[in-house]
Amino acid sequence: MTMTRWEMTDYGRANLRLARVPRPEPRAGEVLVKVAAVALNYRDKLVIDNGLGTHLPFPFTPGSDLAGTVVATGAGATRFAVGERVISVFFPGWIDGSYAGSAANPPGAALGGNYPGVLAEYVAMPEDWFVAAPHSLDPVAASTLTCAGLTAWFALVEQGRLKAGASVLVQGTGGVALFGLQIAKAHGATVFVTSGDAAKRERAAALGADHAIARDGWVETVHRLTADRGVDHILDIVGGAHLARSLEAVAVQGRIALIGVIDGVELAGAARHLMLKNAVVQGIRVGHRRALDDLVRAIDANAIQPVIDRRYAFDALPAALDHLDRGAFGKIVVTLD
Repeated sequence: MTMTRWEMTDYGRANLRLARVPRPEPRAGEVLVKVAAVALNYRDKLVIDNGLGTHLPFPFTPGSDLAGTVVATGAGATRFAVGERVISVFFPGWIDGSYAGSAANPPGAALGGNYPGVLAEYVAMPEDWFVAAPHSLDPVAASTLTCAGLTAWFALVEQGRLKAGASVLVQGTGGVALFGLQIAKAHGATVFVTSGDAAKRERAAALGADHAIARDGWVETVHRLTADRGVDHILDIVGGAHLARSLEAVAVQGRIALIGVIDGVELAGAARHLMLKNAVVQGIRVGHRRALDDLVRAIDANAIQPVIDRRYAFDALPAALDHLDRGAFGKIVVTLD
């Protein structure tokens, strides 16, 4: 029995191809999942373009965020029964607490990077690499939780201990940002969204943003709207030298969750803002499996519906990646059903 999957034969999108390969069979402790949807991330674009610092074994299948259905189980696999709907875990093996690693060799083994990815009709993987999908979401929406949803949840709730009445600022209107908006509103926070696109600001306001503000001069606007207090939590999606602006906007004893590297991997900012405000800058590396389980429960309890910009057919992955380049309002998802 065979199946179709996307493979890279080398770095670069010109080396992406659809291949017909044998369908995998689940080994001991594994489950076979029929993939229904795969959500794309900016990271996937980087992995395809240059490996993102990882030496990939070619042919290599990219992608990390799937939703699907268990169709077979290997010997000893008991977490899921045939017919159960599941979503993937971004960092296999990180169940809870701290992740193994060292200062010299920090951890970072994820699906679609150090491990083969999920842009395939079927995947056979250890049962611990999945959690039960939310009851309230279809597979397309559920697939967006694995990376973007969990990143926002981990920054604001797991690490940030977000409380009602706090203020949250998210940069842009991509997947992590809009999850941050929805999660923050569900916790009773006041939410600021920055965007250089007026139409996207209007859409963010319709989703519940209290203040949808222009990207130009956003720090000064935040100071004005908060009577110079600043904001308690910032999801910094841009990184690089842009961190300096987040340090200007954050409140005294506020938190900046460093998530993105769009502006570069070398950070810059005024030490006086960090020290005088007693602010916390924390790197966020998605999150562990237990937090993903918590997010799934919160999604069901609060009826949160992830924002899907567009769905693409499985064979239209190149067009979906082009859309990712242009920027999306929410998530882009490749569907297999």
